[in-house]
Formats: sequence, C-alpha cells, structure tokens
Amino acid sequence: MSRSPSFSVKPELTIKPDLDSLSKWVHSFCIMKFDLEQGQILEESYPPDRLSQQEEIEVSFNSFPDSVSQKHNRSSIHDCIFFFRFRRDGGDRYLYGYVFNRQRHDERLKRGGEQKSVVILSHTPYSSVFRPLLQIIGPLYFDVGNKAIEHVAGFVSMWPPPVPGKLMELPIGNAMLKVNLPPAHSLPLENGVLYEESASSMAPLLPTNQSVPQGLFHDADLFGIYRGLLLQLWTLWELLLIGEPILIIAPTPPQCSEAVACLVSLVAPLFCSVDFRPYFTIHDPGFARLNSLREGDTFPPMVLGVTNLFFLKALRNMPHVVSVGTPSLNSNRVPFSSRSAGRLSGGKSEGLGVQQLSLRRFSPTNLLNAVKLRRDGPLCLMTEHKEAVWTTYSAITKPDTSVLNRLVDAGMSPRVEESMSVVNNEILRRHFLELTTNFLAPFGPYFQVNAPSDGSSPYVTPPSLPSFSADEFLSNLSARGVGKFLSKRMKSNWPDLYRRFLQGPNFVPWFQRRRAVAEQEQRRLWKLARMKTDMRQITSQMNELEAVDSFDAIEKYINEEIKLRESGGGSGADSEASFEKLKKDLQAVFSVLPRDMQELLLSNPQRASLLQDPSELQ
Repeated sequence: MSRSPSFSVKPELTIKPDLDSLSKWVHSFCIMKFDLEQGQILEESYPPDRLSQQEEIEVSFNSFPDSVSQKHNRSSIHDCIFFFRFRRDGGDRYLYGYVFNRQRHDERLKRGGEQKSVVILSHTPYSSVFRPLLQIIGPLYFDVGNKAIEHVAGFVSMWPPPVPGKLMELPIGNAMLKVNLPPAHSLPLENGVLYEESASSMAPLLPTNQSVPQGLFHDADLFGIYRGLLLQLWTLWELLLIGEPILIIAPTPPQCSEAVACLVSLVAPLFCSVDFRPYFTIHDPGFARLNSLREGDTFPPMVLGVTNLFFLKALRNMPHVVSVGTPSLNSNRVPFSSRSAGRLSGGKSEGLGVQQLSLRRFSPTNLLNAVKLRRDGPLCLMTEHKEAVWTTYSAITKPDTSVLNRLVDAGMSPRVEESMSVVNNEILRRHFLELTTNFLAPFGPYFQVNAPSDGSSPYVTPPSLPSFSADEFLSNLSARGVGKFLSKRMKSNWPDLYRRFLQGPNFVPWFQRRRAVAEQEQRRLWKLARMKTDMRQITSQMNELEAVDSFDAIEKYINEEIKLRESGGGSGADSEASFEKLKKDLQAVFSVLPRDMQELLLSNPQRASLLQDPSELQ
C-alpha cells in the first residue's frame, strides 16, 4: 500500500486550512503511538483540543490491533487500514475513526520494533472518502512527519460541503477522489434535523441506477469477507433486520471492521438503528456493562466486531456469533474493492486469503464438519480459527440458489479474483437491496402523499397520512399476502418476521423518518400548488363560508412567512415570490367577501396594509 507517486509536500503550495470548512468533513487528525512502557499515547492532534480526555482514551485504544502479529519476518513493515466507531461524551452522536496502522519490526530498535497509527476522526460514515484518503496521508506522514497532516487538511478544507447521495470530485494534491456518498436516508439525523431527502428514497421504489449507493458502506467487499459463509447471508440479513445482538470475530481489525460494514450494508435501503461497532475492544466503556450481563439477561441490539478471543468467554451468552476471515500471513491487508469510486491505484492489492470455496459442490464431509462446529460452539475458536455461524435462530428466508449459482469462483489468481469479486459484490448487493426493498414495500401506503386536485383550493387542510396500527397492518398483510417476490423466498411463517421487525429497534426510527419525509414532500406539493393556482377562478365558485375559511388559511400562511423572515430563514427569491403570491391570493378572496365583512377585516392595520398596498410589508 503506497501513496500516489505524484503526491508530495511542497512548502510553497501548502494551504492553511480553514477549520470551519474542514469540520464539515473531518473532526480531527490524530497521530497515535504505541509505547511499550506507557501504552497508547496521543502524540499529535490537529486541530488541537477537539477531544475530551475520555475520547482521547477511546481513540487511543481503538487505534491499534489487540496484539502485534508474531508471524512477520524481522526488518519488515506491515500496514493495515481499519475503522472503528464510538459514542461521544454525553449524547447519542458517534465519531468514526479511520486508521492507518504501521507496524515496523526492526531488531535494531528498542524492544525490536515500533507501532504508530494515523487516525482520521469524522462524524460521518464516509468510508468511500476516508479509506483512499488514508492511503495518501498514512504513508505521507511516515515520509515527511507532522507537516503532512496540516498539508492534507488544507486540501480537505477546500472541498465543497458533502452532499449525501451524490457523486463528488474531491481534489487532494495531484490526485482526485471520485466518490459516491451514501444517501441521506441512510445517515443519522443532524441535530434532529432531516437531511434533504426525497420521497423517491422510500420503499417500494427500487433504484434504477445501481452505481448509486442506497445505504452505508456500499464499497465494502461483501463477497470477499463472507465467501466462506455465503449460505448464511440470508440468516444474517434477518438477524440485523430484527435487531438481534451479533458478535463478529475475525483475526485482524481490517477483517472484523469490514465484516461489520458488510453486514450493515446488507439491509440497505433500511436506516440501520442497531448500534454497530466495527472494531470493539475490552477498553470500551460499554464493555463493562456487557460483561456484567448474567445468563438470561438480554443483550442490547448491536453488532460487535472483535479480534480478542477473550470476548468468547466474557460474552459467552451472546446469542449469535459469526467467525470470518483467516489468520494468514498477509491478512492484515484488506483490499479495497475496485468498484469503490474512491479507490486509488498504485498500492499492491492482496487477496484476503479466505479459503477457496466451491459454490456449487456440497459434500457429506462438509456437512459433518458443520455439525461438529455447531456441537463444539464458538469456544473452539480458542484453538483454531474457522469460519462459521453459531445461532439458534431459525431463518424464514431461504438462500436464493439462483443468486449463488450466478457467482463466479475465480480461483487463486489475485488479479482475476479481484475482478470477479467486483462482479460477485454487484450480484449479492443487488439481490439484498431487492430483498429489503420488497420486504419494506407493504409499508408504502403509509407514506402515500396527496396533492390538491385540479380546480380545487390549495388552501384547504391537506389530508393526513394514513394512521398506522401494527395489529391492523399484520392482519391485512396476512390476508393479502406478501407478494410474489418474497413468497417464493420465504417460508410460510413469514408473518413472524414482520412481527419481530415491528418489535425490533429498526422499525420505529425508520418509519418515523419516512413519515417525516412524506409529510415534507406533501407540504412541498401543496406549496407548489399554491404558487400555480389562479385563485380568481376558484373564488368565483366559492360560497361565503368557503371564502372566509380560505381567507383565514391564506392569512395563516402569510403570518408563517413573516415569522420565517424575522428568524432569517425566509430570504431569497423563492421566499419573496411565495410571499407576493400569498398576498395576491388574499386580495382575490377578499374581493368576493360581503361588504360588511371587508370593512371589519380592514379595521386591523396590518391586515389592511396587506390588502390595500402589496408593496408595504417587506
């Protein structure tokens, strides 16, 4: 893994970072050093003082593999990239840490080696941006030192603000990152406020452009990580859908963080409310709480990616355990999927070393081995790492053999394997996107927006969205059926999956958010109708009561516009046009009211200014 040869630090080209612009992408850059006597140390942070003391500790422990591999030769350098996620102090917001870790073994150094990590901290899960950025800033830091951090920060601060769901071109020196950002509906709310989301992101619409990501971690190597567990993907999809706690164990941080990312990406376009930790250590504050749970206690909904085998004993009651990856010599290096728009050339891409799997041959020996694995349980990993899933959950969705048969077994050639992995990832991701979209489709009527019909007044109260009752939904769905796509892929007890989904942690946040988007869309359509409707034609057909109601409604919208202007949120040409149109509509309705009613309304000075002189109130 190496940086682009054309990228270098030139003092005369160094850009002083704009910290406000930088913060739209990056919270801070950190240099972490592992000292054999003092432990993990924060050596440098830019901008400084962005982290609390507790957050510094969390970043420190999450920035290094649990232990330095002893399988490497002396006088060698080993790099790896992974990421972690932790909860910020006093709130529900998270920070994502993207790590470039370098282990240098040299018997001439004290204790035979050293270990450092370059960490990019961000509020956003933009792995397609920060992974390739790490491929630049990581090696560059080890070449030129701390000045590399401010140099790269300067370029990042010149980037335009992130636009969720869009393809962005982000210059970094002589390189250009072309990245697809995850869509707004897959991102957490920003301070409780919706990103700009469109109704088109709601089920049951299936996107036509598959190059546009529909959820988080669209660039994760799903086939590469779960190649040995392909038949279990449908079970894992269900477990995440209903919010079951899952422990994922892998030999290295790159493999376990990638496995967690792949699992989260399976449920796109559903907004994932399960707390996922791509790389979790015993030093995390949440570990003590989990470790205190006794047999019979319920684990919170979460997906934990770990490498420390101690978790197998400490969390022995975790109901679902997944073991992935391989402890091969080069397993610390995770290849970046070529389909990721942010991938940079120049670095050597090595295979994951996952044991070759025949996708179409299942022998009695394989069956016996699977039975033995289940009998021995996850603790068998203490002696030998194996890929397996341990769960008592009985999946309702059947593995789709037509999808499995389309996958290509590439053999051992790294170049061919990488190309085929891209193809296989497309096949798998398309299938699970279609599966999730069809699963969510029955909820579509509850997000159905209504626009005013032609010739009707856009000032009547818009109809409310259909109310939702879980019992009524399940009863209607059971009677109507789940649809052809799912009925072919699910067992007869499919209503149980919907019931568990409704009771799980993912449903309410997703449903409320989709409703908010639908209501936002309905408001937009009615506002557009108000701008286009000629009220003079409509008022000619109104009786007196309808005219009075319309006058009150228009006046209410005008007062809302005035408040919006006073708060500073109603500036611009669109707001001015809307304001003027409302005043004209108010005058049109006023003109058909009885004379005594008009005189009464004009007794209010502010109202009179709106009706008599459209230019007065600004």
